[in-house]
Amino acid sequence: MLDFPRWKVLTITIGIALMVLLAVPSLVPKSVRATWPSWIPQKAINLGLDLAGGSYLLLEGDTKDVAASRVEQMREQVRSAMRQDPRVEIGDISVQGGKLSFMVRDSSKVDAAREKLLSITGSGVGTTGQREWDIAVVDTSRFVLTPTQAGLSQAIDTAMGDAREVVERRINALGTVEPTVVREGGNRIVVQVPGLNDPTALKNLLGKTAKLEFRLVDTTATQPGVAPPGSMLLPYAEGGGQIAVQRQVMITGDMLVNASQSYDPQTGAPGVTLQLDGAGSRRFAKVTQENSGKPFAIIVDNVVISAPRINEPILGGSAVINGGFTVQSANELAIALRSGKLKVPLKIVQESTVSPELGADSIRAGVTASIIAVVAVIAFMILTYGRFGFYATLAVIINVLVILAVMGMLTATLTLPGIAGFVLTIGTAVDANVLINERIREERRRGRSVIQAVELGYKEASRTIFEANVTHAIAGFIMLILGSGPVRGFAVVLLIGIATSVFTAVVFTRMLVTIWLRRNRPSEIHI
Repeated sequence: MLDFPRWKVLTITIGIALMVLLAVPSLVPKSVRATWPSWIPQKAINLGLDLAGGSYLLLEGDTKDVAASRVEQMREQVRSAMRQDPRVEIGDISVQGGKLSFMVRDSSKVDAAREKLLSITGSGVGTTGQREWDIAVVDTSRFVLTPTQAGLSQAIDTAMGDAREVVERRINALGTVEPTVVREGGNRIVVQVPGLNDPTALKNLLGKTAKLEFRLVDTTATQPGVAPPGSMLLPYAEGGGQIAVQRQVMITGDMLVNASQSYDPQTGAPGVTLQLDGAGSRRFAKVTQENSGKPFAIIVDNVVISAPRINEPILGGSAVINGGFTVQSANELAIALRSGKLKVPLKIVQESTVSPELGADSIRAGVTASIIAVVAVIAFMILTYGRFGFYATLAVIINVLVILAVMGMLTATLTLPGIAGFVLTIGTAVDANVLINERIREERRRGRSVIQAVELGYKEASRTIFEANVTHAIAGFIMLILGSGPVRGFAVVLLIGIATSVFTAVVFTRMLVTIWLRRNRPSEIHI
């Protein structure tokens, strides 16, 4: 028992001192930390929505458009595949009832067309082996492509996963701290943004699908409200009304590299500057060269924002959107375009705002509960075990500071359930010391010497302590992996508390007891 090397004492002392210093940023206001020199650690615990206040939104994806979008994409893929060598001449591709159909002009090339279709309709959904599209030949030369339910389900799941990532990128672009963006069910996304008390800008931003397209304006349209063949009518943002644009898309948002809010150098009006990638730049240059003097429409979410005339070829791969923006709306559109388009439209089905005052009340209640728990535990341990209870009390205090330090280093988010886990950890942190102290009492009753009793007490109780905390940690890991939101917050604090309480209760108190025994060599202990 007395064989506790000096280097180990020094290592534990330095480690605990470092943890205490790292816990300090979580105990002072953010405004104070901002004045500290850069070399002082500033990582601290973030407060969750229920403590700091903020906004809660539940978004639901309109997955009906996924099927239509897949059909439209497949139409373009089929047309492109049949043009590649060896070329297969086909008739018009028609869409009816969610199915694609087309005629192969030369019946001897039906097999070649089938091979091309097999290469673009997917190799199988997951491990089921079921294809994303069923291919059938009708009347010897007409192909009919039918989307399968498995393929549609996979497309919806992928679209919602991509939507969650897009939503997270957009929220992060607003400069918010520790937002929570998680999927709920098959078509819903939960958004929690601590500290954001006015969700108007957030709702406007998340409501944008940000589907960017450049199409040529159909100048042959002469009859109002009627689109010529090969064209479509879209609403015009400026002045209302509709404008006919060609169905063929020149540029899509997938070719976008960057989007930023800018100002018109002549009028000073806010706008959005777009920068295209290499493929987009080349395509834009080619289209503007071939259509000089014609207008083209800049379309966002199926609304024509502007329709400028191509006065000369645009070779730099950049374009500017102007259309009666304010600085805020231009910045929101730039963020939406920059973060990517949503493959499914999202609508807000539930929203709520937690006031900072409510969060402050929760913090006060949590702190009060923590103080009461600490005081009660300290009083019980000292009254019951004397000096050894005092050592356990130091271990509890150090344990609290180490938990704060670890959570601060991880920049973890503390929620109200997290405070519950914190209080629970304080209450159970002395379990190990109770086991050790009771075992020491038992060994003394058997006639062991002080040193033998203490040594056996720590040795024999450690096995039980380890096994008990392993089962405790298993439950915590299950909550962490399978839980979400508040449950995960509770699990994080609980798991950190388990690890730190075992260290402080077993290693730290053993060090203190060893130092006392080595210095005093008592013949009797009161425990």
